[in-house]
Amino acid sequence: MPMQSAQAGTAPASLVSGRLKMLAILLVCVAPVLASYFTYYVIRPEGRRNFGQLIDPQVPIPNAATLSLDGAAGNLRDLAGQWLLVSVASGACNDACTRQLYLQRQLRESLGKEKDRVDWVWLVDDAAPVDEQLRGGLRQANVLRVKHDEVARWLAPAAGQLLADHLYLVDPNGMWMMRFPPGLESATAAKVKSDLERLLRASASWDKAGRESRP
Repeated sequence: MPMQSAQAGTAPASLVSGRLKMLAILLVCVAPVLASYFTYYVIRPEGRRNFGQLIDPQVPIPNAATLSLDGAAGNLRDLAGQWLLVSVASGACNDACTRQLYLQRQLRESLGKEKDRVDWVWLVDDAAPVDEQLRGGLRQANVLRVKHDEVARWLAPAAGQLLADHLYLVDPNGMWMMRFPPGLESATAAKVKSDLERLLRASASWDKAGRESRP
């Protein structure tokens, strides 16, 4: 009987030990991600302000069907693995949409060697055709048709604004985490660039260019 009691007592201890080891491994995997966000969100130089609005809680990329302009089927979740600078607009793309796309391209190019860590994304939320002349300037963009309702389940404008009024920033884990003010121009685009550069520096220890597996 004493021998049976001793064996019965060791089983729970072994189980607890195994769980603690698994927890330790998990913490090691996610620690770089947590550290980068802690640095960006918490340890801020006094007087520093984000130009973009931080989203809390962050919103994960949904499971939503997409179509490329050439008709290839995909899923929004295929975009995960890179920082995403996202705009949303009708395929008809009015003047405001055209300016937004131009700013997206310029912002990405302005990041220099870090630009390969950021994807330029235009979500077309209707069936309107995209002008052939506009397509010529979109060769470096990910242009995907997605139902408006699916986009609205993920991204949201500020009060009184429309989805198309903003640029949205999504982290490599597919989490929408920042929204930039409407009406961006060349002068205010410099503030967007500053936010992007800070985030890229903060995540440099775990995020690399290319769609590799993420922590």
